[in-house]
Parts: sequence; C-alpha cells; structure tokens
Amino acid sequence: MSTEKTSRPANGTVENTEAAAAAVTAVDPRLLVREQGFAGYLGEFKRKMKAGDLGSVPVVIGLVIIWAIFTGLNSNFLTAGNFSDMSVAMVGTGMIAVGVVFVLLLGEIDLSVGSVSGVAGAAFAVMNVTHGMNELLALVLAILTGTVAGIIHGFVFARIGVPAFAVTLAGLLFWQGFMLQILGSNGTINLDSEGIVGKFTSYYFTDVAAAYGLAVVAVVAYFLTSFLGNRRREAAGIPSRPLNDIIVRTVLLAVVAFVVALVYNQHKGLPLAVVIFLAVLVLTDFLLRRTAYGRKVFALGGSVEASRRAGINVEMVRISVFAIAGTFAAIGGLFVASKIASANQGAGTGEFLMNVIAAAVIGGTSLFGGRGRTWNALLGVLVIVSIQYGLALEGIASPVQYMITGGVLLATVVIDAITRKTQKTAGRA
Repeated sequence: MSTEKTSRPANGTVENTEAAAAAVTAVDPRLLVREQGFAGYLGEFKRKMKAGDLGSVPVVIGLVIIWAIFTGLNSNFLTAGNFSDMSVAMVGTGMIAVGVVFVLLLGEIDLSVGSVSGVAGAAFAVMNVTHGMNELLALVLAILTGTVAGIIHGFVFARIGVPAFAVTLAGLLFWQGFMLQILGSNGTINLDSEGIVGKFTSYYFTDVAAAYGLAVVAVVAYFLTSFLGNRRREAAGIPSRPLNDIIVRTVLLAVVAFVVALVYNQHKGLPLAVVIFLAVLVLTDFLLRRTAYGRKVFALGGSVEASRRAGINVEMVRISVFAIAGTFAAIGGLFVASKIASANQGAGTGEFLMNVIAAAVIGGTSLFGGRGRTWNALLGVLVIVSIQYGLALEGIASPVQYMITGGVLLATVVIDAITRKTQKTAGRA
C-alpha cells in the first residue's frame, strides 16, 4: 500500500508532497557524475560511447596509432625536423578544410575549393609577378577572388535552387579552366621567396621564447576562458564544470603545448604558418560556437524547415557559408603556392580536393550536417599528412597512399553513419 503523503489545499487540489520534494531536489545528471569523482566520469564516458557520442575520440586514437606504427617502422618519423615539415605542409590543406567544415555543417558539399585555391594562387602570381602590382594589394585581391567565387556558388544554390553538388562541380571545371587561362602557355610563375606570400611557409620564429610563449598564452587563455565561463554559468544557475575538472584539462593542454614547443625549438623554431593556422582555428571556432551566426549555421544543418520557421534567413546563411568556404580556399591556395614557391597548372588538381574533404570528415565533421568543429580540420589534416609522410619515408608509391587514405576515409564515414544511427536510437538526434 502506498504511504505517500498528500495534502489538500483550500482550492481542493491534492498535492503529492514527496513527488514535489523530489522535483525540487532534482539536479542535472552531469552534477551527479562530477560528485562521484573518477568512477562517475568513467561511467559517463561509457554511457556516451553506448549512445554514439564519440566526439574526437576515434580520430585521436587513430592518430596515436598511426604515429606509433610509423615511428616503429622508421625512427625518423617523429623527429623534430620531420614533425616541423609535416606541420607546415598541413596548413594549406587545413585552411581549405576549415571552409569545408562550414559547408558540411549545412549538410552540403563544395567540390570547387581545390580549383578556387588554384585560381587564387595564379591570380596573385599574375598580378604581383607578371604585372608588378603591389604585393599586399595582390594578396587581398587574390583572397577576394575566392570570396566572389563562393558567393556565386552560394547564390546559385540558395536563390535559384540548384543542388550544391551540381553547382560546385560546375565551379570545379570552370575555375580550373580559368586558372589555366590566366597562367598562359608557360603554365608556371615563380614567386619571390622573400615576399609576403613566400614567407608564409618559410619564416620561423627562431627565438625559443616564441614557441614557449605561445604555449603559455594558449594554456592561460584556455584556463581563463573556462574559469570565467563557469563563473557566468554559476551566476545564471546553469550547471558547470568543477574547478578540478578545469585544472585537469588545463594540465593536459599544457603538457601537449610545451612538448610541441620543445620539438619546434629543436629544429628551426616556431613556424609562422602554424601560428596563422592556429589563430584561424581559434577565431572560426569562436564564430561557430559563441555567436548568433554560428548557432544559425548549426540550426540550418539540423533542419532547414525548422530554421526557416524560427525566422532565420536561410538564403543569406547559405550564401555566407559558401563565401567563407571560397575565402578559405583562396587563403589555403596561397599557402600551397608559398610551399612550392610558385603558381602552376597542377595547383588544386588531382587528389588535392579529396584530401581537403577527407581532412574535414576524418577530423570528425559529420557528412549529414549539424555536427562538427573547425578544430576537426586540424585533426583530420594531421592524419592525412602523417600517412603521406610516413609512407614516403618508407618509399611506398603514391597508389598505395591513395588506397590507404581512401580506406581511412571510408572507415570514418562508416563510423559517422553508425554514430548517427546510435544517437537516433538513444534519442539524441
């Protein structure tokens, strides 16, 4: 027999006092997990894995395995020189992958970014080298070529209604032809290695204080951002991480940051290209996660119709996302041109496009839209470049590199599909 206590107020409504008390004392499950200490976190981790909430765990584990395998095969793989070269080589592809992340968040695809990157490098070379235009002005105009190309793609997709796949496939062919046209019969234009673009990938901060200083700034900024963010959440009565949780995360970041700084200082120093890339990742992550515009992008990736009913200007968000993708394609193209010190007819062609898209997807951005971060571009491009450099050290031919990269991409997409199904089953999608 039930022994629940009830009371009957003046209006005649029967109240269950025990249920009411339980409702009042109910707290966010995350707080209960944190009160249980390590066991609570372990249980929460298992729950997330069962629910398909994998995050970046698979790619991080995969990256560690890749590094372990290639280090075992060749002790030169993770030397300071090779690691520095890999980190500089990844920036061009990574920059373009950042723009692709924005497009994938909408659940769309942009096949033109490779050709647009080639056009940007060619446009800069023609304006600066061939016609003697001021280097800074040529740099700005070259980046704007990518922005304009993205706006055109976005307009045709958003306003006219042509599928993004078809629009950007046409863009791939058009911009590749345009690049060949402006380069002319010679096909290659060498860049000034001492110019602004030339130094994008050749300049290093040789003072050891630069690498360690950046590590300190990154760690302090992360701690302050997390700590102050928690203070605001507590003031608003929203559940937040406990201080010891923030400290553990900060210590882990500090270990990684200072180890990387130590490795850089054992070679040439801190690469300028890496500094610029990290700055871009921080700014774009802030844009997506901390602004109203970013929330609109995620909302649109979740449901177009729901976003439209919520008052979001769907067309403008779509056009702006493709403009962002085109802009980063142009920036990445300039980094690629800087790495090879020239603009040539092969820029942005071949497997380059597939590597860019693979970097975004392998890093953890969902092909189905609505899930991902720009930091995924960093993880994904690290995986791809690590495979390329590791196989190159072993003297393995390009066909095998393509097959392995394709296999990794397929495995990532399969994991993404399974994760999405698991989340739907668990009621999280």
